[in-house]
Amino acid sequence: PDEKATLKTMAEQARGADLLVTSGGASVGDHDLVQSALGEIGLTLDFWKIAMRPGKPLMFGKLGATPLLGLPGNPVSSLVCSLLFLAPMLAKFLGRAETEPRRLAARLGAELKANDRREDYLRATLARGPDGAVIATPFSAQDSSMMATLAKADGLIVRAPLAPALAAGAGVEVIPFAEPAVVI
Repeated sequence: PDEKATLKTMAEQARGADLLVTSGGASVGDHDLVQSALGEIGLTLDFWKIAMRPGKPLMFGKLGATPLLGLPGNPVSSLVCSLLFLAPMLAKFLGRAETEPRRLAARLGAELKANDRREDYLRATLARGPDGAVIATPFSAQDSSMMATLAKADGLIVRAPLAPALAAGAGVEVIPFAEPAVVI
């Protein structure tokens, strides 16, 4: 439950773990209590709120010697932050050589407007064009509460902060969710 006492008890029980991961409670709403509750028992933050969409309320710090990664509670934001931060951390802990998500060159299947100051990760379908190139078509609705587009997506289009508008056919970088036959 979203109660400070419960959060503190659970965090105390996790002290000494290799990594403590929370999901939800990382933003600024009435029920976003992770930072304040854990702060009362010694959480020190290295960072909170990052310039990316979705996933802005991500937090990272330490509870004593235990690293803590606080994922946003929104499921789309949580998945994107898990892909970009949690999975690489776990891969590094396991001693794997490859720790970053796979990225591919693709062409846009639809135009994109200019980007603002945050790095964007746009849900998209991936398909092969007639010439064999990967075509990444972003969904028109990208609100982080839209689970349906996440369920239909094959990957994410990566947009740098302040990226200019792009026409269909322009080159982009994508992070595929899996190794689908269309992308191999």
